[in-house]
Amino acid sequence: MRSNIGRNILNVLGYLAAFLIIQYVMMLVVGTIWLVVKGTTLSAAINQVATGMLANDGMALAIITAASSVVTILVFMLLRWSPFSRTYLRSRPWGVLFWVFVLTFGTVIPSEWLLEQLDVEMSESMQHVFEQIMSTPAGYVAIGLLAPLAEEMVFRGAILRVLLKVFDRRWHWLPIVISAVLFGAVHGNMAQFLHATLLGLLLGWMYYRTDSIVPGVVLHWVNNSIAYVIFNLLPQATEGKLIDLFDGNQRAVWMALGFSLCILLPSLFQLNERMKRQH
Repeated sequence: MRSNIGRNILNVLGYLAAFLIIQYVMMLVVGTIWLVVKGTTLSAAINQVATGMLANDGMALAIITAASSVVTILVFMLLRWSPFSRTYLRSRPWGVLFWVFVLTFGTVIPSEWLLEQLDVEMSESMQHVFEQIMSTPAGYVAIGLLAPLAEEMVFRGAILRVLLKVFDRRWHWLPIVISAVLFGAVHGNMAQFLHATLLGLLLGWMYYRTDSIVPGVVLHWVNNSIAYVIFNLLPQATEGKLIDLFDGNQRAVWMALGFSLCILLPSLFQLNERMKRQH
């Protein structure tokens, strides 16, 4: 029994290490190839990638992010670290997926409001990298489409799946919290850590209830898509606080927060009713 627990914990650490190594290696390899293709010498390209000179090249960052996600998906699928199955989709869970879609819209303003109350902001360097990626169409492919699938395979399909084997079912929230914290930590800054951890709790809960990453992929996709659309259509929303978005009208902020909760809470109720764990 103890040997199985130890093996599972080592597996979790291995999955996390593999995810981080893939990100780092793809940054070096793809970043270097990108610069060499553009005419930079190999030694100069390696130096520029190592010193973070690609931070101003949105297309390069998007390609690196997309490539990292593709490799992650292939590795975790081919090695069966995140088992692939159509069982959940065959159950036609369209009601669940609809409410996941609705739920995500209800999390946007409350999440931003909470971060503002905690006075947590993304660092300028991370904000710059984020803006560079989101400013290109390729950035949506990387952040909106590929990253949700890759990250759900790693943090729910692999890490949480194995952690749920370590703990008794009565303590299922513990592995959900652990996987959520790990998910938040890999984002590398406090603002995204808090947001991703809270989101990770929802994602973990949905995985536990359904034994599938599909609902999580949908939530993750909608969340990242909203961020992309807001950045490109409402740039003022990414440069200030909620009150700036509502032209300094605090009452409008409270109304928006209340409206969001009117979406969030019924969605959670519906999902709780529809995602009854069978075993």
